[in-house]
Amino acid sequence: MEEYTYVNGKKLKKGFTTGTCATAATVAALNMILNQEIEEEVRVKTASGLEVNMTVCDPSYGPQEATAAIEKDGGDDADATHGLLIYSTVTLLADQETISIDGGEGVGRVTQAGLAVGVGSAAINPTPRRMIEESVRQIIGPDCGAKVLIWVPEGEERAKQTYNSRLGIVGGISILGTTGIVNPMSEESWKAAITIELSMLYNQGHRSVVLVPGNYGEGFAVSALGLPKHKIVNMSNFVGHVLKEVQRIGFTKVLMVGHLGKFVKVAAGIFSTHSKDSDARIETLIANLALMGAPLDFLEKIDACITTEAAAALIEEYHFEGLYQILADKIKKKSERLLRFRKPEVSVDVLIFTSERGYLASTKSLDQLKEEWK
Repeated sequence: MEEYTYVNGKKLKKGFTTGTCATAATVAALNMILNQEIEEEVRVKTASGLEVNMTVCDPSYGPQEATAAIEKDGGDDADATHGLLIYSTVTLLADQETISIDGGEGVGRVTQAGLAVGVGSAAINPTPRRMIEESVRQIIGPDCGAKVLIWVPEGEERAKQTYNSRLGIVGGISILGTTGIVNPMSEESWKAAITIELSMLYNQGHRSVVLVPGNYGEGFAVSALGLPKHKIVNMSNFVGHVLKEVQRIGFTKVLMVGHLGKFVKVAAGIFSTHSKDSDARIETLIANLALMGAPLDFLEKIDACITTEAAAALIEEYHFEGLYQILADKIKKKSERLLRFRKPEVSVDVLIFTSERGYLASTKSLDQLKEEWK
C-alpha cells in the first residue's frame, strides 16, 4: 500500500479505518487459537483489496478463545477514534457452522431507524461485518463456527466527539469503513457523515430539513424558533454540497438558519464558506449597501470593519437594516438556482441573525416559520 498521498500540495500519511482494525484484531485472535502461540503481527486484506501488516496489541489466548487489539491509526486524518485500541475476542464453536458478530463495551448501539444497521444492533457497518465474516470463514473453513465480539474500552467516552449521538447511536463509537483505508481528506469524511445523517432523516419519513452552518445556528433555531433538534443538520461550511445532497436524497423543503458572517457569503453565490476557500463578507455588504444608495463615508467605515458584527453596528447606526432582508432573499434565490436543473424541486427559506443583535431577517415571517416547522 502507498503509505502517503498528496492533498493540496501536502504530503499526508494514510491510515486505517476502525473496520480494518476490527478485522485485523479478529484474524490475530483466531490465529492464536489455531496456533496456540502469541501473534505479534497480522496481515489482512482491506475492503479495497490491499494487503496490510498491522501490529498486534495486548494478545492473550486459550484453547478455544483469544483476544487481540489493534491500535487505530488515522494517519494525518486523525479523528476522534485515532489511538483507540480496537479489541476482538473470538470464541471457536466447533459444534456450529454460523459466525456471529456483535459489539461489546465501547461499541455503540443503534436506537433509530434509517441507518445501514438495524435498530438494536451494534454499530458495526455492513462492510466491516462482511470483511470480518469473510476473514473468519477463510481461516476456519465451512464446517466450524465462531463468535466474534468487537469492543473498545475508551469508545463510549470518545464517541462524545463524534456524530453518533445525532444519529441515534448510543454507548460508543461505530466500526466503519467502506475501503478500509483512511485517506487524509477530513472534509470528505465530514461530508460523508452529513450524508448519513440526511439519509437517516429521509428514511424516517422526513421530507423537510433545517440546515445550519454550526452550533450557533442550531442554538438559535432551537431557542428562538423552537425547532426540533432531530430535524436540524449541521452542514458546516459545505453549503453547496449539502444542498445538492438534500436534493439528491429527495428532500423538497429546506430552512437554512445561520449567522450573518457565514450566510452573507452565500448571498454572493459562494457555497463553500470556509475562510480558506473564500472571504467576501465585507465586500458583499458594501456592494449591496451601495445599491441601496448608502453614502461613501458609511461604505468606507464598513470597509474598515474586520467582522460582520462590527459592520452590523454601523448598519444599525446609519439605519440601513433593510439590507438584511435583501440578503435573505438573495440567499434563497442563489440556493434555489443552484438546484434548478435537477429534481425534485427544492423550496428554500432562510433566516439570518447575529450573536449580538439576534434575529435580522428571514424569507418568511418568524410566526410563519414557527408554524411551518414546529
